[in-house]
Amino acid sequence: MFLIVGLGNPGRQYINNRHNIGFMCLRYLAKANGIRFDKKQCLARIGSGVICGQKVVLARPQTYMNLSGQAVARLASRHNITPEYIIVIHDDLDLPLCKIRIRSGGGSGGHKGVDSVIGDLGYSDFIRIRVGIGRPQSNESYNLSNNDEVIDFVLGDFTEDELKVVKQIADRASQAVGCLISEGLSQAMNQYN
Repeated sequence: MFLIVGLGNPGRQYINNRHNIGFMCLRYLAKANGIRFDKKQCLARIGSGVICGQKVVLARPQTYMNLSGQAVARLASRHNITPEYIIVIHDDLDLPLCKIRIRSGGGSGGHKGVDSVIGDLGYSDFIRIRVGIGRPQSNESYNLSNNDEVIDFVLGDFTEDELKVVKQIADRASQAVGCLISEGLSQAMNQYN
């Protein structure tokens, strides 16, 4: 069984935030595969189903981003899921808007949600799908060495034009998940990175 987690913040006020692109991609994946988030379990909204012939649990942690690991660790333990079957989808400032990168293991790159997942799981060798949210257009209005300004940017909403692109990348991320499940990590990296 695969555990596929989208990182984000619960609540309507965050629905279109850049930081919630993990939730957005997961919602698209669920809809494309007829999976409904119809249960609350282990601090998350979950849906169960089958993707590419494999049983999956899709999860949106309800703990807020910086505590996402609590839900991921509990779900992994409850369903007895090992690292190679955990896929975490999250935003990444260092990638251009809506580019994706797939990898297994490594550090968090400063992402507080991924930090939490690593800390609570006790290992880092799970699969990540990093989805680019880009950096601010104007260097005058944002100083990305200033933590408050980074927070303002990631918690800001996508523009209408950006949301159109997000829908396209949600489809691509969904296809990447299917490839990960059916063909493995190496093939997915070759095809989608």
